[in-house]
Amino acid sequence: MTRILSYDAWVPAEEGLREALCALGNGVFVTRGAAAWAQADEVHYPGTYLAGGYSRATSAVDGREVENEDLVNQANWLPITFRIDGSEWFGLRDVEILEYRQELHLRRGVLERHVEIIDRAGHRIRVTETRFVDMANAHLAAQRMVIEVHDPSTIESLEVRAGIDGEIDNHGVERYEKLNHHHNEVLETGGHENRVWLRTSTLSSGLEVALGATVRIDGLDDVDTRALTEEKRVDVVAIGAPSARVQIDKVVTLHTSLDPAGYQPLVDVHRSLDLAGDFDDLLLGHERAWDALWTRSDIQFHAGDHWADTVLALHIFQMHQSFTAHSTDRDVGVPARGWHGEAYRGHIFWDELFVLPLFDYQFPDRARAAIRYRHRRLPEARRAAAEEGRRGAMFPWQSGSTGREENQQWHLNPRSGRWLADVTHLQRHIGLAIAFNVWHHWKVTADDEFLHDVGAELLLSIADFFADLARWDPDRERYVIEGVLGPDEYHTGYPDAGEPGLDNNSYTNVMTAWLLSRALWMLDQLPPLRRRELTEKLGINDEHLARWNAVSTTLFVPFNPDGIIEQFEGYGALEEFDWQGYRDRLGDISRLDRILEAENDTVNRYKASKQPDVVMLFYLLTADELVGVFTQLGYAFEPDDIPRNVEYYVARTSHGSTLSRVVHSWVQARTDRAESWDAYQEALASDVSDIQGGTTAEGIHLGAMAGTVDMVQRGYSGLAIDGHIVRFNPRLPEEVPSLRFSIRFRTHWILWVHIDDRTLTVRCEASVSDPVHVAVKDETVELSAGQQHRFDLTELKG
Repeated sequence: MTRILSYDAWVPAEEGLREALCALGNGVFVTRGAAAWAQADEVHYPGTYLAGGYSRATSAVDGREVENEDLVNQANWLPITFRIDGSEWFGLRDVEILEYRQELHLRRGVLERHVEIIDRAGHRIRVTETRFVDMANAHLAAQRMVIEVHDPSTIESLEVRAGIDGEIDNHGVERYEKLNHHHNEVLETGGHENRVWLRTSTLSSGLEVALGATVRIDGLDDVDTRALTEEKRVDVVAIGAPSARVQIDKVVTLHTSLDPAGYQPLVDVHRSLDLAGDFDDLLLGHERAWDALWTRSDIQFHAGDHWADTVLALHIFQMHQSFTAHSTDRDVGVPARGWHGEAYRGHIFWDELFVLPLFDYQFPDRARAAIRYRHRRLPEARRAAAEEGRRGAMFPWQSGSTGREENQQWHLNPRSGRWLADVTHLQRHIGLAIAFNVWHHWKVTADDEFLHDVGAELLLSIADFFADLARWDPDRERYVIEGVLGPDEYHTGYPDAGEPGLDNNSYTNVMTAWLLSRALWMLDQLPPLRRRELTEKLGINDEHLARWNAVSTTLFVPFNPDGIIEQFEGYGALEEFDWQGYRDRLGDISRLDRILEAENDTVNRYKASKQPDVVMLFYLLTADELVGVFTQLGYAFEPDDIPRNVEYYVARTSHGSTLSRVVHSWVQARTDRAESWDAYQEALASDVSDIQGGTTAEGIHLGAMAGTVDMVQRGYSGLAIDGHIVRFNPRLPEEVPSLRFSIRFRTHWILWVHIDDRTLTVRCEASVSDPVHVAVKDETVELSAGQQHRFDLTELKG
């Protein structure tokens, strides 16, 4: 199926959004979809970002010195432009646009622009630009620009410039403008004939990046071609009489001091250019690589809605560009905003919680690599815990190069213009997300070697921290966890309290109990030698394990008198918020925290959440798992209590996060399919329609994108692993008559799954071990290579 994200008009106000959505990348670097002739201004923002390419800078904010670590905008390799008879360089201002079409070919990983104009001199010109960032070779990219002149006899000369611009700073997020945005310096420029190169270094981290380009120009007569080098820019320049068709091909390579198996970035650049084929050769290999990715990860989402199908494909596409097979050998995590812009400074949050479960079923090597990123930062997490007087490992809410806490100390409320203290680093639940990803990866892959080597140390270290974080409350005769924040993020403290933090956040406490019980079970499964190695290394003894068990069975969870799980202790005493009144007055109130702060009020006073908090429990854990945890804690809780809790919190959520609609769609899928579908469509629209009013231009929301894909693959299909059985419990929305996807389950490559309103068919394409066991409700079958089975779903309808 052809999937193309297309735009049929040039709309300057939308360029930032389109540049983020049409970015191209391969997991090593991502380049925004700015036009080849564009420069950074109020309309365009070219940007190339290296995965893990961070540097730090100090800024003065309201009289305070603060240090931030940023994802650095690297040199711009896109520039290709031209001018006629010495006039102005090509652009879309002050010309008559006859045609404009921009197409992102998702199946091929290719971005095209088709523009036809009449310039101020009356020349009719058609420009077509095609580009890709090579998915087959992590260091290559290529462009082709074709210039077609309606009547070349009216033109004496056409001058072409194609090169690399190193005069780049970070200006991609308006609210960061008061911060230091200069991170790069150009160390060297050079050129010879049709090849140019440029070498830069980040000022603080010393990350060296070299880019080079070879340019071929056809269609100019009496052409004069030369390399032009300036202090911060290099170009291949050609001038001559144009034929009816002028073609510029540009092959680009990027190497860095972070590259595995690299020698020296600039030396590597020249070697890559020497060995690279031409544009057409590279495009062929690139398209083959994308075809292989789509074969393993495509979802045929037959909703009768071309928009929904295209946007879902866009989300799959951007997920592949952000973290690929090329990423697995690099020290990079899963960025919350992709590598598509400067929002959140390219940091790693908990969004991997929405990405890695999807990878577990299709690309488990990627999930392992992302978990290893966390494992390499265990020493820093242990130091952070020790500084707080705690055992174990305390992971940062925002992680970057080293694993230290990169959370901003101050953030700007653009609505009020005030800089405010940022205390979201108290979201200790980031460790629970990491532990959940470790557990889910092992559950799906049964990779005991990985669990014993990396996973177990992470699980035990995080469990040790949360067990130590809990305090025994003799009055309740239960353990409590105090002074933390939950996933909601709006509530950072109690009204009028002098210190930030909340007590007994239910999500944190329940997931802590879940983690400790899993850690104790896993410890018993380890080979005796490995168990001894880890417990000695981590300083865990029988007394600590006894505490783990006690905390896991007696942690306090607050409930209100109606049996609703309270988001945190004291939530029930907060005021109800006037949702309708504020919506009538302001319309969009998704960022309620900023609205109230600008009114000299605080969201801490109200029962109002930015995104799911308690509801996250129903997203991560099955009903049976959740009942099991509450039973373990000594609380009465039944599956029928879940819809009541969901309804209560949906009414009190502003959806100020793109993740919010993903979670609500998931938890409502079993009880209210219509509401689930509505929430799902809103989640699909989060970035492509920029429903947060300008944030997507600063970078995509990768967690939400992956969440919409996972919703289809796991949520609507009911896919889960039950020991050695692949189990399905499908519940398609009425708007989706059928669904088709594939998964990789351990050694079984691949299981094809097709679901409609009456049947579920599974086909095992290949297997190198025992048959795979597949189940729907009480029916379980074994499938060997080449076999398929059709399950009757008529009993599940309703």
